Amino acid sequence: MTIANAWEKFQDALEFKIIELDTFSFSVYQIIMILVVYFLAKSTMWATKKFIQQEALKQKVGEGRQHALVQIVKYIIIVIAVVLILESIGVQVTILLAGSAALLVGLGFGLQQMFNDFISGLILLFEGTIKVGEVVEVDGIVGRVIRIGLRTSELETRDNIMMIIPNSRFTSETVINWSHNQQFTRFRISVGVAYGSDTKLVRSVLLECAEEHNYVAKKPQPRVRFIDFGDSSLNFELLFFSDNMFRIERVKSDIRFMVDQKFRSNGIQIPFPQRDIHIISDPVKMAPPNDKGEVFGKRANEGEGSE
Repeated sequence: MTIANAWEKFQDALEFKIIELDTFSFSVYQIIMILVVYFLAKSTMWATKKFIQQEALKQKVGEGRQHALVQIVKYIIIVIAVVLILESIGVQVTILLAGSAALLVGLGFGLQQMFNDFISGLILLFEGTIKVGEVVEVDGIVGRVIRIGLRTSELETRDNIMMIIPNSRFTSETVINWSHNQQFTRFRISVGVAYGSDTKLVRSVLLECAEEHNYVAKKPQPRVRFIDFGDSSLNFELLFFSDNMFRIERVKSDIRFMVDQKFRSNGIQIPFPQRDIHIISDPVKMAPPNDKGEVFGKRANEGEGSE
């Protein structure tokens, strides 16, 4: 068998029609092309992810920015792969898009919210206002960003509950990003002490409690403010910085335990609300009973000296 005959048989095998209809046919060659495009896309995404991770280590790029770059490249590769697969099976993508323009407009009106979420996902990935690993607050719920998808994002709350949030909420509503620009965030704990307490000692004890906790930053240093003279207490506020934004309530609880213990050992009292009640009594003079045995009372300063 000559090389030419072998090549012809190979071509015939590639052109073998697995499915053949009046307007559509599916050959072995098209299956091979689909598999080649699929594995090339997977290999390209894997290589791109490794390259971005290596460059990120050199340039000290954060995890959130890495994830955004990987997602953007991933979506671009997927779009290119889908176009190549459609072209390989004989579908003209340009003609398909032109012919389905009216359909796409109808889908756009019907699925307006979904398209809004898709566009918002692209905005989040390109702008980087919210990145993976950051701590955000949405509708009073604090959570860590686990994943930013093309339509939805995943948040893990402090109760280890996963929240699936549409991306449009991040771009159209007010979202508090606790860790966007700063590594440390300032928090506060309020406490009141009894009148007559040594305010300098109170300040010293509060600073000592903050400095002894492992999750309180040394710089900027904790501070204590004398807020006000309350109704029944002298009100103070402990200000401190911490990078443990996600579990900050646990840190605050630990510091409150320490404050209570050190206040007891130093004789500093935390007062409870107190109210003074003044009772004004007015003596009543009892008149002698009448003929029927009825007794009437009247005030001591009334009914005397008058006829």
